[in-house]
Amino acid sequence: MQYKLFGKTGLRVSELCLGAMTFGEEWGTGANKQESKNIFDAFVKAGGNFIDTANRYTEGTSEKFLAEFIGLERDRFVLASKYSLYDRRDDINAAGNHRKNLIRSLEGSLKRLNTNYLDILWVHAWDFTTSPEEVMRGLDDMVRQGKVLYVGVSDTPAWVIAQANTLADLRGWTSFAGLQIEYSLIQRTAERDLIPMAKHFGMAITPWAPLGAGMLTGKHNEKAAEGARLTEKSVKMNERNRNIAKKVSEIAQKLKASPAQIALNWLRQQHQQIIPIVGSRKVPQIQDSLGCINFQIPAEFMKELTEVSAIELGFPHDFLASPGVQDVMFADFKDTLQKR
Repeated sequence: MQYKLFGKTGLRVSELCLGAMTFGEEWGTGANKQESKNIFDAFVKAGGNFIDTANRYTEGTSEKFLAEFIGLERDRFVLASKYSLYDRRDDINAAGNHRKNLIRSLEGSLKRLNTNYLDILWVHAWDFTTSPEEVMRGLDDMVRQGKVLYVGVSDTPAWVIAQANTLADLRGWTSFAGLQIEYSLIQRTAERDLIPMAKHFGMAITPWAPLGAGMLTGKHNEKAAEGARLTEKSVKMNERNRNIAKKVSEIAQKLKASPAQIALNWLRQQHQQIIPIVGSRKVPQIQDSLGCINFQIPAEFMKELTEVSAIELGFPHDFLASPGVQDVMFADFKDTLQKR
């Protein structure tokens, strides 16, 4: 396992992040305690130190399991959790981005994780009812109190994050160092604004669902070929996504790798700051994902994957990149001007 700096910070994290959303069986899809421990151990044995969970994951069981797995080795790990989503349905203030929920949710996570600080606290999703000023000042207070070391943001529009980070920089508050988003070969819309914004601010990018909810493992194409009925989780398996999954499997065969490893490495090779979140319900699945660190996809295959999964960036991106607009903006110097 190699290591990266977390955004513009000096925090050192493994090149893959272990997603602990599957730790616990409360949601009917996760792993029991022993299997969760085995998954955790496999990740740590490979050199992983970056772990992602949340207050909502398996109704708090994920955090409780991690507390036991980590034990006395707390300082060895970069432990990240989240706040924003409810942990009580009958309390209107038990959800949201506001200060009251921030404090009560963070205290609950610290208790379940049996630690007095988080390395990273993520805003789980933007609620559009709390001002950026309140969010950033509240997070900065948690950092100054030593309960949180760094902050990140997940599932939030690029313009909101840009406003929040600019405000934090202006006021001398802690700014978002990381961005957590859905990003994969079948979900590339983050390339329109979120990823350029993250690069501008020097933020680490931790994609969730890097395997497209399993669609890029090849198993859905196999089921479709056998005439099996697609499940609700496979509603995104349209013709475009089947073609992407097929291309992933073809390249995997040529490189003697698994489709999951190809999908993960396409992400990892997009940008130095991309750190995929890998999760599993079984040990063989995490071991397969970990195998991606042993090779790189050659440029010609990267090109094929990028082309088969291409999206329209939409307005104004496609408009601004069009030859006519480039001509009127740069005239005779459009091919000689060095751009950032």
